[in-house]
Amino acid sequence: MLRHMARTPPPLDTVVADLTMAIGQLIRRLRTEAHPGDLNLSQSSALARLDRDGPMTTADLARAEAMKPQSMKAILATLEEEGCVARQPHPTDGRQILFVPTAKGREERRRSQIAKRAWLLERLEQFDADEIRALDAAIPIIRRLGETGTAHEGIAAADRSRA
Repeated sequence: MLRHMARTPPPLDTVVADLTMAIGQLIRRLRTEAHPGDLNLSQSSALARLDRDGPMTTADLARAEAMKPQSMKAILATLEEEGCVARQPHPTDGRQILFVPTAKGREERRRSQIAKRAWLLERLEQFDADEIRALDAAIPIIRRLGETGTAHEGIAAADRSRA
């Protein structure tokens, strides 16, 4: 059931706790219901970015995914082991290596997306029109939450500009 819109918004810490829990639960359900053996969230995200943005170095991909290069290196090693990404030489810097999605990686991503969307569609068909409208109205807000520009990123950018 939908929460009724009150004149006074709830405390932000309550919204943060509830939103974190709800999004986490949805992501876990999508992952387990759609295909239990799929790539994990970090692997899927890295593969999606490579597929969308093109070849990237480990450091560039780590920056784009807001994680440490060491963590991205481990993710890429697993994806490479699974045959989902391959290495290619950097066109201008022989010291660097670019990672690119393979045909298998693109197919894994496509298959996973289809399965997750089918599961979500099946679930949403159980909701009434008001609930669907409320979800639709929340999408731009949720997108804004996921956009870059956090305080942490602002501090990191300021630190880089001083260096």
